[in-house]
Amino acid sequence: MIQAAIASIQAAKEYCGKVLMSGLEDNKENFTRFFLINKQKEAPSRADKTSLAFSLKNVSGALFKALSVFALRDLDLSKIESRPVRGKPWEYCFYVDVLRGNDPAMRLALIHLEEIAGFVKVMGVYPRAK
Repeated sequence: MIQAAIASIQAAKEYCGKVLMSGLEDNKENFTRFFLINKQKEAPSRADKTSLAFSLKNVSGALFKALSVFALRDLDLSKIESRPVRGKPWEYCFYVDVLRGNDPAMRLALIHLEEIAGFVKVMGVYPRAK
């Protein structure tokens, strides 16, 4: 059961949501991305996509090392984007979608990533759109 969402009006229509407030962006040029928030603790059994965020220090080869934890396990990335870390010049937070669910290879990749990155947060494990 969905508890809350930040989404477009089109997403509200498609998923029978109620729009409580619009125009949340602080910059009119922002693009809307959305998250669905619920109380379910376990990933669905057919989950085959993991979204995560991690940050890296500005040192030579940091991004290469971070991404190698996926490449060495043949885990496919479908998205990577970076955003500067506020208040920390030359440090970035990376947002990554990995086409893999909660399986041994993915768990090992995350353990390895935690050894390299200053911060790692799994945002969700879920079935990818077909």
